[in-house]
Amino acid sequence: QVQLVESGGGLVQAGGSLRLSCAASGSSFGINAMGWYRQAPGKQRELVATITRGGNTNYAGSVKGRFTISRDNAKNTVYLQMNSLKPDDTAVYSCARYRGSADYTGVAAFGQGTQVTVSS
Repeated sequence: QVQLVESGGGLVQAGGSLRLSCAASGSSFGINAMGWYRQAPGKQRELVATITRGGNTNYAGSVKGRFTISRDNAKNTVYLQMNSLKPDDTAVYSCARYRGSADYTGVAAFGQGTQVTVSS
């Protein structure tokens, strides 16, 4: 069974940076695409970024140029580097593991999430 454990969230001032990590269990980590989603209070969960098995990345327009997703297959870990944070980035951030090597295969599992709060 896949387990995803996020860390790195916290409180930061606008303009600051945070790096989120997601540690995944399972020997097939390097095969699957991974992603980060976020959900703000009263809003639906939205996709933030994805990274395929081959390292191709995709970003939501609202974070493009500020956030960077990366993965270390040797450590079974995916990261989200968040720079120039804005109050609108405040949300619970969850990592996701896709069923296959690309994001069109659909999400197989979400982690519990980590809170990111950006103060103005």
